[in-house]
Amino acid sequence: MELKSSHSSPVLTDPAPSSVNNKSRLGLGHSSLYHHHHHHHHHHHHHQQQGASFSPPKCILIPRKKPAAMLDDVRSNGWLDAMKSSSPPRKKFMKDFSSSLDHHHHDDSDSSWMLTYPSALSCFSQIMKKAKNKRIAIFLDYDGTLSPIVDDPDRALMSDSMRSAVKNVAKYFPTAIISGRSRDKVFDLIGLTELYYAGSHGMDIMGPNCVKSIDNKQDKEVKLFQPAKEFLSMIDEVFRTLVENTKAIEGAKVENHKFCTSVHYRNVEETNWPLIAQCVHDILKDYPRLRLTHGRKVLEIRPVIDWNKGKAVEFLLESLDINNKDDVLPIYIGDDRTDEDAFKFLREENRGYGILVSPVPKETKAFYSLKDPSEVMEFLKSLVRWKEKEEA
Repeated sequence: MELKSSHSSPVLTDPAPSSVNNKSRLGLGHSSLYHHHHHHHHHHHHHQQQGASFSPPKCILIPRKKPAAMLDDVRSNGWLDAMKSSSPPRKKFMKDFSSSLDHHHHDDSDSSWMLTYPSALSCFSQIMKKAKNKRIAIFLDYDGTLSPIVDDPDRALMSDSMRSAVKNVAKYFPTAIISGRSRDKVFDLIGLTELYYAGSHGMDIMGPNCVKSIDNKQDKEVKLFQPAKEFLSMIDEVFRTLVENTKAIEGAKVENHKFCTSVHYRNVEETNWPLIAQCVHDILKDYPRLRLTHGRKVLEIRPVIDWNKGKAVEFLLESLDINNKDDVLPIYIGDDRTDEDAFKFLREENRGYGILVSPVPKETKAFYSLKDPSEVMEFLKSLVRWKEKEEA
């Protein structure tokens, strides 16, 4: 299946270098995707091509925000609080019970949360009723969803049984992995060529059955969409600076995800967290076009670009070439604060269902919940059984 879209290029808050105007090809031969960056007037590209017609993307100019103001002092601006709380934030009324996570599954606040975000397993038939006469599209986060959360991100491996569950789902439904990791890294961890891969929080998207490393030669047939290409060297520079500046802090781990870079502090003494925050803060001062986001025990530095996991889902749904959005039911399973953008998109557009993976109640825009990766696997297997029964 090709990636196909007439998606407008995400809006940058700075005048973009001219590289944004490179047309990128996605799909085979007859589907193209244009980046437009407008300053004062519109350029329309008219292409006579068989079987496809394009309307020029819409473009909005967004006034620049003042980035430096909010970074004045690490301690006063809530970074440390955000670093201490896991993501997404837990609801206030659950403060007391959050300290004793394990034995309180019958706690009042827990059961009321389960009423609001019921288990996707116990509501499976209800979800499938909605799927009647629709194509289901599956979107999966990787860390904490397909693989357990572990102290060392390099050891976050998915089990073989999970891999085969994902492989079976992909036989029947278009299936995409949407991860904060680099696309190459998440592909190495999963290794299934039949999936869509969106790395760097969706800033680096590749369709199924693609040639692997394609960075050196931009081949026309490559199904690749990278809305933040021009940031590659900037991110690389920040990555190298962070490695240098954090090497004295024990347990800190800096990763280069190509379109974003992250500092993991899960293994850093809590007394040193201010040092980590300060390092990141000091670098961001010099890069107004980069911003900070918080994940699970990780600080992430990303381009200031109107793009996130929700936008990636929207882009992938468009590229599935389903003419009518009512014909598809997207299901997105994720566990992290960055997945909330996708949950939000599905909820606001009334498109489909977000499923939050969390052993404890959290505030979320998802509709359903699953406790951990083993329940995710059970859900994926149920999907396959449902489909096989339906086709039998």
